[in-house]
Amino acid sequence: MMRRLGKWTVTSLAALLATVGATAATPPEARATSATVNGSTTLQPIDGFGFSEHFGRADIMRGSQGLSAQKQREVLDLLLNRTTGAGLSILRLGIDSGIQPTDPGGPNATPKYVWDRQDKGQVWLAQQAEAYGVSRFYGDAWTAPGYMKTNGTDAGGGTLCGLSGATCASGDWRRAYANYLVQWARFYGQEGIGITDLGFTNEPDWTATYDSMRLTPAQAVEFTKVFGPVANAAGHKVVCCDSFGWNQQKSYTSAIEADATARNLVATHAGHTYASPVDAPLPTQKRTWMSEWSPDGTTWNENWDDGSGYDGFTVASAVHDALTKGNTNGYIYWYGASVGATRGMIQLDGDNYRVSKRLWAIANYSRYIRPGATRIGATTPDADLKLSAYRNTDGTLTVVVLNAGDGAQQVSYSLQNTQITTGTATPYLTNGSGSMARQAAVPVAGGSLTATVPARSLVTYTIKR
Repeated sequence: MMRRLGKWTVTSLAALLATVGATAATPPEARATSATVNGSTTLQPIDGFGFSEHFGRADIMRGSQGLSAQKQREVLDLLLNRTTGAGLSILRLGIDSGIQPTDPGGPNATPKYVWDRQDKGQVWLAQQAEAYGVSRFYGDAWTAPGYMKTNGTDAGGGTLCGLSGATCASGDWRRAYANYLVQWARFYGQEGIGITDLGFTNEPDWTATYDSMRLTPAQAVEFTKVFGPVANAAGHKVVCCDSFGWNQQKSYTSAIEADATARNLVATHAGHTYASPVDAPLPTQKRTWMSEWSPDGTTWNENWDDGSGYDGFTVASAVHDALTKGNTNGYIYWYGASVGATRGMIQLDGDNYRVSKRLWAIANYSRYIRPGATRIGATTPDADLKLSAYRNTDGTLTVVVLNAGDGAQQVSYSLQNTQITTGTATPYLTNGSGSMARQAAVPVAGGSLTATVPARSLVTYTIKR
């Protein structure tokens, strides 16, 4: 979318100083509370966290507007490096009409595909991401080529010809469009990038002045039954339907789940959160992703917590809600890097760039909650603490806590059924003065640890035996 463009007893002062984790010493005003992390309560598996550089942003990152090789590498590190950056693990790629911009002569004519091996810089970016270890590539189409639609153009909505209620003089383009999408993925395969997930629509309930296509829930079901077998046969998982709001996506998911054929063809249900936020899980047992969002805002913003609604704190809260209220398996932000008054994580400006706290808000989750992790139980009686916990495949435990209160919180964490009774917890702090700033390690003894979370701050604890 271009618009919205977590028992350790302190016995001495020295021990106290060693255990606070997020601060040099527990402030006198810190309130005490408790939290329980329970490994026997297993929730959703995690596919990863991601971003997009559609609509030419990948080309800008590649240097089309003056970004030097050194600065380019720094930007890539910020987004993809697991040690110094966010370690994002899903790249969402936009599909447009570029591989067949003109009508080949009808839906039954031999396709006239063209491939420039660049795709507006997205091929280069995918190759760079793969070098960082990314293996999840989601190709998503904003629209079918205009000549396949009722309105004859890529922009401004219109519906795919051949679907119920969308009769066109040019014929039925449903199968041709399915083949088109798989061919796009095949071109990426030729460049060494395996497209794992494939979607045929983006915000089908929104008419945009740029690339867009309208589909009702019933039409999405109908096309899924055409596209799904073609995509699955080519080795791609089908994603649907990227509605422009989470509540709006529920209608699409419900329609697919109500159809026995379509239900078995869709692997992942995805929705955006522009029109409505994540408030509950989507009505499916399949994987779900929050697949696009950036907060509204009219100026570039680097702040952590300024009440603007598009600062880092806002993004951290949104990620927490998606994971805990929606039980989402994946979270894909909109732009990783863009230009001007972007709500992306990084602002590109010639050979300069600036970093928003939005990046570190996501990094506190994405760097240490890795693909294949499982969210486990995490509870606290303190309503100001937004708490969640994850067990990674390497046995490490990640606990993330966002303190939405105006005072520091000293938290005693009980690690139950986690197989971690002794060890260390390393805190990483993001707030107005720190960005994933590593703090002093906190000992774990008797399956417990105590640490303080400063007011209006985000802390991630990586816990190892």
